[in-house]
Amino acid sequence: MENTLGLEIIEVVEQAAIASAKWMGKGEKNTADQVAVEAMRERMNKIYMRGRIVIGEGERDDAPMLYIGEEVGICTRDDAKTYCNPDELVEIDIAVDPCEGTNLVAYGQPGSMAVLAISEKGGLFAAPDFYMKKLAAPPAANGHVDINKSATENLKILSECLDRSVEELVVVVMDRSRHKELIQEIRNAGARVRLISDGDVSAAISCAFAGTNIHALMGIGAAPEGVISAAAMRCLGGHFQGQLIYDPEVVKTGLIGESKEGNIARLQEMGIENPDKVYNAEELASGETVLFAACGITPGTLMAGVRFFHGGARTQSLVISSQSKTARFVDTVHMFEQPRTIQLK
Repeated sequence: MENTLGLEIIEVVEQAAIASAKWMGKGEKNTADQVAVEAMRERMNKIYMRGRIVIGEGERDDAPMLYIGEEVGICTRDDAKTYCNPDELVEIDIAVDPCEGTNLVAYGQPGSMAVLAISEKGGLFAAPDFYMKKLAAPPAANGHVDINKSATENLKILSECLDRSVEELVVVVMDRSRHKELIQEIRNAGARVRLISDGDVSAAISCAFAGTNIHALMGIGAAPEGVISAAAMRCLGGHFQGQLIYDPEVVKTGLIGESKEGNIARLQEMGIENPDKVYNAEELASGETVLFAACGITPGTLMAGVRFFHGGARTQSLVISSQSKTARFVDTVHMFEQPRTIQLK
């Protein structure tokens, strides 16, 4: 999978990032997202693959492109046999977020990126559009910290695993009213808090890279992004746990569904019998092969944002593979126009 799709998926996230970056700072978050979706879908449909969106822009009635269940790739077309033998290709599940951090793009803030994860069919957890309690930590703490423990306990464990004092630790938390007590507990324990307005996928995977000065992600964010984070963390050997949050009173805002009981019923319809189950990275991204790719839209901790110049742009991407056990940073110059010839006198 990596050999046939590695470069292709880099180009998918690059095209989405470039399209969205053109709207950076213009206050149009919906447009920044829309153009990223269109660019990502267009590039995906040029790949010789049989892909299916398992995490995307929403249900089919709500999203015209990259909706959950949409088939993408040349070999899903009606005339696929003209171009390839569909039966010889592995069916691929794809989780996408063409513009993770739409507000960040709209207001020119750091940390937004185009991102996707792929695995063979059935290899990615089809998370409902709910929220998820998350805990991400570096590889050294994998299996030692636990989402069921308090923040204070986990910080002590993290301190021991990383051979750092608690005061040296930095925890990323989404700046939401639901996290008021969590933030206070982290500060009382002696650690430092970095608040973010959006974009917790970047924060989660930053935990797995030394030198980012991010040592944990804690709190509640979107469940689909949790699966994408888990895919990257599984490849990197980092710690990731997620637990679905289905009670509107816990989230306090924006949860799909009007009641706790209705949300439980919806989960049961999806085959999720235990709504309180804690999932680890290997369960959320269980495929034999998992690939993750991201491209910075605005500058972030791991990647530079899109930088335009006359006639082109420069991007920085990250592709992570469970197959080759690699994390590659890719710096690309995109030439939209042929450079002008300079006439020497």
